[in-house]
Amino acid sequence: MDNITRDATNFILNEKEFHLGFLPTEQPHSTTKGLAEIIAHNLEEGIGLLQKVDTDIIATAERVSASKEYTRLVAALITALTNRKKICFSGCGATGRLAILLESMCRKFCRNAQKISSIPLLQERENIFLSIMTGGDYALVRSVESFEDYESFGRQQARESGIGTGDLLIAVTEGGETSSVIGTAKEALTLGAQVFFACNNPPQLLAKHIERSRQIIEDPRVTVLDLSSGPMALAGSTRMQATTSELLLLGAALETAITQFLHPHISQKTSQTIHLTSIEPQRYAADFAMLLNNLANPKTVTAMAQWAEMESSLYNARGAITYFNEEFLLDIFTDTTERAPTFSWPPFRKYDDTLSPRPLAFAKNPLLSTPDTWNYMLKREPRCLSWDSTLYKKLRASEQIIANPPSLTTTELYKFLIGNEKDFSRINSSHDTAIIVLAGKEWKEFHPFAFNKILASINRMNFPSSHFIIIGEEKNIALEGTCYHIPCDPKPSILQLWEHLAIKIIFNTVSTATAAKTGRVINNWMAFVETTNKKLIDRGTRLISELSGISYEQACWELHKTFALLKQNPMPEGKRISPVAATLKRIQQKP
Repeated sequence: MDNITRDATNFILNEKEFHLGFLPTEQPHSTTKGLAEIIAHNLEEGIGLLQKVDTDIIATAERVSASKEYTRLVAALITALTNRKKICFSGCGATGRLAILLESMCRKFCRNAQKISSIPLLQERENIFLSIMTGGDYALVRSVESFEDYESFGRQQARESGIGTGDLLIAVTEGGETSSVIGTAKEALTLGAQVFFACNNPPQLLAKHIERSRQIIEDPRVTVLDLSSGPMALAGSTRMQATTSELLLLGAALETAITQFLHPHISQKTSQTIHLTSIEPQRYAADFAMLLNNLANPKTVTAMAQWAEMESSLYNARGAITYFNEEFLLDIFTDTTERAPTFSWPPFRKYDDTLSPRPLAFAKNPLLSTPDTWNYMLKREPRCLSWDSTLYKKLRASEQIIANPPSLTTTELYKFLIGNEKDFSRINSSHDTAIIVLAGKEWKEFHPFAFNKILASINRMNFPSSHFIIIGEEKNIALEGTCYHIPCDPKPSILQLWEHLAIKIIFNTVSTATAAKTGRVINNWMAFVETTNKKLIDRGTRLISELSGISYEQACWELHKTFALLKQNPMPEGKRISPVAATLKRIQQKP
């Protein structure tokens, strides 16, 4: 048996718990059938289809917010706040970035509310909020290959977080089967913490087919939140609707808990100052529907289509885009980094890496240095991993990881220049563009002096051109340059939940439309998906099977053949290609 047949056969026969085509989040959505072809001819129509799938979340929000599990979560959060116990969010990939965002939102509220109104109850509570991202904060920038396949890695990160008796862990996994996240939940139980498990597929379905999911779902100590809303707008792209529903419902639970915790202790005036308004949990679903309706406004859709057209034209001309923002850089950063594994666009690279292709999209803070930007974004120092071969061996990692431990330290993280340092790799083409994003208070409280300070910093970087993305209400303010104005005015709330949701949905929609416009989507499948773990190998296999009309087994063999071919004949530096896309191309060229 040759190596290709051996490896493909092993995946087919021995990795069945990673064969996930039965899960709703892995299936194509009927609404977006033919998405790539529609976008090629009419961007606005394609954007409308992507937005339509977001409305699936409304029913999920109504159901979950009325459930006993959600009520239990709010109560557990209030108890943790009252007793100053740790509240830890755990995730991997898109949910790992969500975990970091939720921690940052809570820390920011505590810090700002204490500064504005000196609420004694918030003293020291900022530090009860934690997050665990598989691979550490380094993975916020670059996916760490195969880490999510190890339950032991999640257990180790949970131990290092310091959670223990009386603390609260909220484990979030879109698919409901991510080994590393399940590992954090299991270890948290061992350490005496209370555990909630949120997923976007029906728990009963997961428990029936996947043993690692069943172990956590059926554990009586675990409260399971079923956030399932069906397939994604782009098959398997859980960075979209799945993570949106998680941000909505976990954000709503946090806002409700913080409100109920603080209300008896502060004045009405202070409540108004920090946007602390009592709200029924079910109201969040109605407010989310209002937000989606706002974003579906024809003027908004037209602006988003023009923005996607601009980006796709720049990419086709070999240009690159650098987004600049301060207040919501973490949100923009998340969407930008997720384009790499989703569409095989070049990922962020370090300043001393001159061989890897430069990323098509990047994100920077125009006012702070890179270390200060990390601190500002996270509202704390970065938490990175310094694991060595000895620990990896103890955790039963692969021989490859043990022999070559990945460097995931803070020192390596700081090599991604996301601050105001000049980066010549962002300006080496006449088509390179700076995009200044104005949202939140940067637009609501627009001040010429502050804006000119930002503009002066960006101008020192010598970009050939610049554009503006404005997310907010329409104002009579003229800016010099092309403006793409998204007339959206999210309502205020204590964690700025609606602003975070608006920015997430807008950027997800535009980046997906741009990828489709540049040929990175086939039908409504992400045909350029990476294959850096077992779940993605399965997703790539199913995609090849679906688009080529061959069996799953044959598709798996063809994909593993591509793995071998790419290993024998590596692509030249700067030529990044998904093994899935390469397989599809090779099959199509067969006589």
